[in-house]
Amino acid sequence: MSYKVLLFDLDDTLLDFGANETDSLTQLFQQYGHVFSDELFQLYNSVNKQLWADYENGIITLDVVLNARFSETMLRMGAVVDGPEWESRYRELLGEGEQVHIEGASEVCQRLSTTHRLFIITNGITRTQIKRLKTAGLYDYFEDIFDSQSIGYSKPSPKFFDHVSSQISNFNKEEALIIGDSLNTDIRGGLLAGIDTCWINRSLKPNASDIQSTYTITSLTELYKICS
Repeated sequence: MSYKVLLFDLDDTLLDFGANETDSLTQLFQQYGHVFSDELFQLYNSVNKQLWADYENGIITLDVVLNARFSETMLRMGAVVDGPEWESRYRELLGEGEQVHIEGASEVCQRLSTTHRLFIITNGITRTQIKRLKTAGLYDYFEDIFDSQSIGYSKPSPKFFDHVSSQISNFNKEEALIIGDSLNTDIRGGLLAGIDTCWINRSLKPNASDIQSTYTITSLTELYKICS
């Protein structure tokens, strides 16, 4: 298949979100006088994942996710905090922090940008994701960035991908490829939208779901063969 348009997820596809998240959360909780212990991280992670899942399934809005995750976490710890204030500071820390590339990301983006049209598709926050891409030195490789906050819908909703396809000039589904690490958002989204997908499965996780990707790779550099 000859692809012309490559739609890249961002977090844990091109940038190591886990490293950025841990550092930012540690600083955030310390600034508000709390030790960010393993126990607290597990609690936050549980609350955050559930809120994001509810958002991706259309149960709650993005604002609810962002404004409630810290207040809900701390409430379970017996403390009342200003959720929106914590969220605002967390976003600043995420954008200011070191943006660690997934292995091969910079080289792959640079090389493929000379032969293909590259775009970002993310369930992240507009300002934060743009700042992180710029800090990482990847911003200039992409024609545009599509994020769930500005679109109003999130992956895997077909409405997210309808918007993306309507905003890319001369877009042809048969010439596009979605590249991401999440079966539920990136790959399922591609299936629902009728666009080929490439699942990045670095840890060789077994796929016990009914979500089947067009391609499965373990390294970004394998895209050269697929996209040649």
